[in-house]
Amino acid sequence: MAKKCTSCGTEISAEKNFSCFKCPSCGEVEIVRCDRCKMNVVQYVCGKCGFKGP
Repeated sequence: MAKKCTSCGTEISAEKNFSCFKCPSCGEVEIVRCDRCKMNVVQYVCGKCGFKGP
């Protein structure tokens, strides 16, 4: 299964600069961020606990 950006849904398989990390609040859900969303500080939301991050 291909990973997708949590913010915009873009498949990151072709991306060079992306980030993957566990939710800072619950620590259970993997948050995936494409370079574009990171650079533009697009908000993401954890699907489990609802934490919102930059």
